Amino acid sequence: MPGGRRVAAVTDAHFEVAAGECLALIGESGCGKSVLASALLGLLPANARTRGEARLGHLDLLAADERTLAGTVRGRRIGLIPQSPAAHLTPVRTVRSQLEETVVALTGVRGRTAVRAAAEAAAERAAFPPDHLDRHPHQLSGGIAQRAATALALVGDAPLLLADEPTTGLDRDLVDHTVDELRRHVDSAGRSLLVITHDLAAAERIADRVAVMYAGRIVELADAPAFFGAPGPRHPYSRGLLKALPDRAFAAIPGMPPELGDLPDGCAFAARCEQATDTCVTRPPMTDDVACHHPHVSEDISA
Repeated sequence: MPGGRRVAAVTDAHFEVAAGECLALIGESGCGKSVLASALLGLLPANARTRGEARLGHLDLLAADERTLAGTVRGRRIGLIPQSPAAHLTPVRTVRSQLEETVVALTGVRGRTAVRAAAEAAAERAAFPPDHLDRHPHQLSGGIAQRAATALALVGDAPLLLADEPTTGLDRDLVDHTVDELRRHVDSAGRSLLVITHDLAAAERIADRVAVMYAGRIVELADAPAFFGAPGPRHPYSRGLLKALPDRAFAAIPGMPPELGDLPDGCAFAARCEQATDTCVTRPPMTDDVACHHPHVSEDISA
């Protein structure tokens, strides 16, 4: 709440993730992606307010109390790979002890040998080096801490996995390994994955559908093959994201996103959009699969 004003960090976010599906939520930093993830798990600051519904089966996550979220949702029904793994790892305990504790808490595995084996299996799935298991978080690099957080999230085999920038700090080989492991998680027993990422190559590799977020709103929902291939994105912002990739046109989007506390009357992207008209400046677009007054049907953006 800058200056005492309440800011709408996420507005009109309508989407669903089906069983056996991966939805990639993409967009620039500061557009509201991680806020949305925190809202689903009840991890927003105490002074934050939410409206609407977020259904996980018959449970409305936004209306659930802390006891329900802590006791039956986090880890068990929704696994989380956090954006800042170092902040979620217990600093005074080894990675092995944290994995073993999570195995005992979230699974039916018991017995020292079985628990140890299950913890090591989770570490292997996340490509966590076995010779680092007995280290403390401060002894890990950022990329290895990310793999520890991924291993912890995979322990419970939750029906829904929420991965917030899961490839941060990883080199390309480990990015591919992590993405493939998350995809296997989705394909196993119809689990679901919501992956939040600015890595469009990873999103293309893993996603069934794509949701593009800009200035706190989802501006486009599309099937991944159509979004990354033909006919391509329909929203000008989405098209700009793909054009910024090195293997595409490698052209940056001009300007900066607006402040969430000072959004324009019309389309929030109008000031950066080459196709904007007076209508775009004065009227907000209707929110559907694409929130744009003049959506593109198709165009080759590979050059």
